[in-house]
Amino acid sequence: MLTSQRKKAILDALARDGQVLAKQLSETFDVSEDTVRRDLRELAGEGLLQRVHGGALPASSAVAPFAERRQIESSAKRAIAGAAAAMIGKGQVVIIDGGTTSAELIRQIPRDLQATVVTHSPSVAVGLIDHPLIEVLVIGGRLFKHSIVTVGAAAIEAMSHIQADIYFMGVTGVHPTAGLSTGDYEEAYVKRALAARAAETVVLASSDKINAASQFVIGGLALAQTIIVEMATDPALTKPLEKSGVTIVRA
Repeated sequence: MLTSQRKKAILDALARDGQVLAKQLSETFDVSEDTVRRDLRELAGEGLLQRVHGGALPASSAVAPFAERRQIESSAKRAIAGAAAAMIGKGQVVIIDGGTTSAELIRQIPRDLQATVVTHSPSVAVGLIDHPLIEVLVIGGRLFKHSIVTVGAAAIEAMSHIQADIYFMGVTGVHPTAGLSTGDYEEAYVKRALAARAAETVVLASSDKINAASQFVIGGLALAQTIIVEMATDPALTKPLEKSGVTIVRA
């Protein structure tokens, strides 16, 4: 079998099974595990999969810079944001993550809602200026320009003084075995710290993030209680998530 044929078969198996194991692939192709690992390295270098110990997972495609992602109009993203906004109750303390879906979420919060929003996203904070009854608490720290959020030790320290009702988390990967992941090391720490400060964590996940993984793990699926997905998401992708105990909301 040619290298190109092996690589195509690996990607087909990833799409079908959600993961591949190097040992099984070497047996299937009758090649050494070193050969399989080289194939996986090259495919990972092209951004077509995410290598993990012993094999690989589908790579998340939701890793473009914020400005580029913001230009992508998505009815699914608006629906997910609308379902999230409807979960916010009067008087609640709500943590809102950075990201393009969060930017849509704040646009759908009613102007007459009274609540407190905690965020490490300057964009989210500014977007709530015209909501007169929402108090906005901004978490400081080093600005991570890719996602326009603050990260670092100062941000995590500030979070330790918060007790929130709900946290709307943005991710780049949701996978039944790899859990929740993102593309930046420090951002993963911040998201994990925010989840620890909320009674409920709700993950906002468009279809390109389901059954995919990024380089840095935020935590297992148990970190979240609810995942909001778009209505058209294949039930075969969400069923393994539901089996883990997470509630799936279709928007």
